[in-house]
Amino acid sequence: MAGLGPAALLLLLGALLLPGLPAEHVPALLWSTGRSQWNPDPALHEGHIVSAQELAVLLQPVLTPNPSNLVLFLQERLSIDDFTYYSESYGNKNPFQNVQEILQSSPSSLVLPAVDCKATRNLLNFLQASGDWNLKNLTNLDLSQLEVNTSKPNLFVIQLQPLTSGLNEISTLEAIAENDKIIGRLIRDLQERGIHFSVIYTAVRPSRISRKTDVTWKLRRQLMATEEEDSLSYPPLNVTTGNDTCILFYASNFSLVANGSVLIELTDATFVNRSVDVSSSVCSDTNTTLSLKYTKPVNGINSLEIRFLMTNMFYGGSARNWFTLDSVEIVQDEEKLAKYNVSVISAPAEYSFHCQLVGTSSLYLARLIPSNFEAINWDVFISRFQIQGFNVENGQFSYASDCTGFFSPTIWMGLVTSIILLWILTYGIHMIMQLTTNSRFDDPKGPALSVPQTE
Repeated sequence: MAGLGPAALLLLLGALLLPGLPAEHVPALLWSTGRSQWNPDPALHEGHIVSAQELAVLLQPVLTPNPSNLVLFLQERLSIDDFTYYSESYGNKNPFQNVQEILQSSPSSLVLPAVDCKATRNLLNFLQASGDWNLKNLTNLDLSQLEVNTSKPNLFVIQLQPLTSGLNEISTLEAIAENDKIIGRLIRDLQERGIHFSVIYTAVRPSRISRKTDVTWKLRRQLMATEEEDSLSYPPLNVTTGNDTCILFYASNFSLVANGSVLIELTDATFVNRSVDVSSSVCSDTNTTLSLKYTKPVNGINSLEIRFLMTNMFYGGSARNWFTLDSVEIVQDEEKLAKYNVSVISAPAEYSFHCQLVGTSSLYLARLIPSNFEAINWDVFISRFQIQGFNVENGQFSYASDCTGFFSPTIWMGLVTSIILLWILTYGIHMIMQLTTNSRFDDPKGPALSVPQTE
């Protein structure tokens, strides 16, 4: 749809038209620098949720007759409200600046306020089956090493960094702004190379911006009270022995990348469709193994098994039992074993363990460290990770021990500042207490007061 006008206006209209849609949906932004033209039915903007079939029709200009280069930006969570809420709530700090500027300058663009989450979750598989692509999964975003094959169309898949919990709006704002910079950097690099391409920017599931309406509209620029985000959008995966649950596992995003190019999305198969096989899992008082088996998760891989190996041991220093996630193993086609050592994932045996980001990236608080050569070929991404392998009661997670330490950088800054101010106050009080008054005073009617120099 050429001549889109200000992107923010369209996004605002979409937000006003979608207050009561019951199904889970996410926005999808599409634009092109080449020949692709979108001429959608106007009804798609008027409270309509685009289904998988309708999205496939809308993508036909990109896929037929000959596919062009395509860039797919996949974010874990995104909602139409994010564009208006974060753009307006923080003054001139617009976290979607690059996206909006690129949309306005593109000759052909389309904003879909609501696309069925089922369609976006299967979007990558649909695109791969729609053409003979040169698939490139960009994880490190080192554009200097990016090579573009001009002999056939390229499909660039960029997994944007996950957003943090809705309880910390500033961190969420910074994550959105960082993703916006990544989008802008890659788009401009491709444009400078003279490459024609189309772009899809969407998410796997909607974000939930938790806020009170009266606070949002009346005190938008003040520190706002927020409601707690829904803790779990679907129940955790459980492993049972008889009638008792012995293992619980949850993640909001669970995906792998094989050989730097093949994206394997396991979230739905593990938690939504429950097509994963956990029959090989082992439970005991001292050793527990969570085994997740998938049949043909993607083309070229017949079977995939992921094992989480945990132990429960008594430590005399704390006089209590602790459970530890010792290692994670990935077995492809029952022969290729990739093994990872795990850092900082431990908790008292009665607790569960939670961490916002777990994976192979060095930026994550809890890292999976390759321990053999095969492990280098895999990248693991898990967000909102929570696991409990011992002492599960009533089929629910116990109190969670988090990977973020109690003394976070913010707490340290507050402590250091408080100590400095306390030292200044103490020094000031000490100096005041050292002040003394004169012991003798000059009488103007009497002789002049003489004070010896020795006094």
